[in-house]
Amino acid sequence: MDTSNPAVLVNGDLLRSYVGRRVRTVVQVVRPDAGGLTGRSTDEKQIVVKGQMPAPLTTFVEVIGVADSAQSIHAEIVTNFGDTFDTSNFNQLCQLANGDFRHLFI
Repeated sequence: MDTSNPAVLVNGDLLRSYVGRRVRTVVQVVRPDAGGLTGRSTDEKQIVVKGQMPAPLTTFVEVIGVADSAQSIHAEIVTNFGDTFDTSNFNQLCQLANGDFRHLFI
């Protein structure tokens, strides 16, 4: 496993703290469009994902890429995560990964 360039787990609110850095998140696909998609984060924020998307898209996708702004990610990897996903649990995981238990995450 390559740990030289880790991606920080983020939700929509935390994304703004990592602009210019590599991030990882899960979004619900709201609208696929040319060159990307518009999605909803696990904390109900709108996120624009730019880059190559798998076809067909499932309801939820994991995105790994560089945060372009507080609301957008330039995707390096987009992985279908299926049509059901526990957004509450992922949102709590993001809070732990950026809080007191940060040292447990890469």
